[in-house]
Amino acid sequence: QVNLVESGGGSVQAGGSLRLSCARSGLDYSSTYMGWFRQAPGKEREGVAAIDSDGTSSYADSVKGRFTIAQDNAKNTLFLQMNSLRPEDTAMYYCAAGGGPSSPKSRKFGGRVFNYWGQGTQVTVSS
Repeated sequence: QVNLVESGGGSVQAGGSLRLSCARSGLDYSSTYMGWFRQAPGKEREGVAAIDSDGTSSYADSVKGRFTIAQDNAKNTLFLQMNSLRPEDTAMYYCAAGGGPSSPKSRKFGGRVFNYWGQGTQVTVSS
């Protein structure tokens, strides 16, 4: 069973930093790509960053230069370092993984389809 559990969200002032973590299990992550998505109230879920099993990463234009995605394969953990946060970064952030069957919950980002999701962690940035 695939299990993705996010942590590290919280409230921060504009310009501040947060580091999100995602504990993962149930997949062969040596051959699976991972990603972070976010969803603000009333908006569609959007891709933020993705990383392939070889470490190649991609980012949404809105976060390039501010966010960094990384993974610790030994600890089966995915990270998202978020710096220079802005009020528009406020959203629920979701850890996602590729593989498995497509479903109505599937989302695309960076040429990849993500089918597995965590429960999310809230990030709130105040001005």
